[in-house]
Amino acid sequence: QVQLVESGGGLVQAGGSLRLSCAASGSIFRINTMGWYRQAPGKQRELVAAMTSGGGTNYADSVKGRFTVSRDNAKNTVYLQMNSLKPEDTAVYYCAFRSALEYDFNYWGQGTQVTVSS
Repeated sequence: QVQLVESGGGLVQAGGSLRLSCAASGSIFRINTMGWYRQAPGKQRELVAAMTSGGGTNYADSVKGRFTVSRDNAKNTVYLQMNSLKPEDTAVYYCAFRSALEYDFNYWGQGTQVTVSS
């Protein structure tokens, strides 16, 4: 059984930084895309950043220039470096993996809380 385990969330002041990690345990067939979503209270879940197996990246406009997604394929791990954090970045962050041949993300982490105080 595959599990994605996130770590690195917490409370930080505005302008600070956090680094999220997400590691997969179990056997996953050919991970194509690794990414991060977030959901703030009362809002829809949104894609924050994603990286394909070829190194292509996609970022939400609101985080461009502040967040960086990276991955370690050998460890089945994805990272999200978050700098210059703002109160509006407060949300539960979820990692997600998409296997090859899957149309959408098919593995999800349990979520980690990120709170940015003003």
